[in-house]
Amino acid sequence: MSERVCPWWLGYLLINPARRLLQNPDRILQAYVKSGAVVLDVGCAMGFFTLPLARLVGERGRVIAIDLQERMIRSLERRARKAGLSAWIEARTCTSSSLGIDDLAGRIDFALAFAVLHEVQYMRAALVSIGRSLRPGGLLLIAEPKDHVSVEEFDRTTATACECGFDIVGSPTIRRSRSLLLSRRADPETNRG
Repeated sequence: MSERVCPWWLGYLLINPARRLLQNPDRILQAYVKSGAVVLDVGCAMGFFTLPLARLVGERGRVIAIDLQERMIRSLERRARKAGLSAWIEARTCTSSSLGIDDLAGRIDFALAFAVLHEVQYMRAALVSIGRSLRPGGLLLIAEPKDHVSVEEFDRTTATACECGFDIVGSPTIRRSRSLLLSRRADPETNRG
């Protein structure tokens, strides 16, 4: 596990309702996620974005939520049951070397990597895996915390994403974050990483 991985107990701070004042999931995601969509939430933690994503995709959609830490996943599953959203959320534990999403190739409409890529030990491999999971034209929203990730680090992340088969389509404004909206290239030859 990377030294930068958020300790599981900080997950409770990440789901604090006051966070919605700064980073409202509905406002951030509603332009990209439609009813019936299949969504990937990378580094979901306890589900701050996962539960709103499930509401956005509705009963015809699906959210695949992955995290490195089993305690985060167990908390997410409890919260999803309590909110009545379990049927639309599939929670998975990944490893530090693999997201474990090879079975999702070409199935994902939208992927979210919010405040997580700076913690990923094998970022290039993760981005290639996410790219393969997206359907052609599928979108990836990357947001990294400004207080943890410098401009230079974010520029390196951006360059790596472009090398892994993504094109930049926007830079949404998300409070306290450096963010980028990317689209998977349609040409699979450019998605090898």
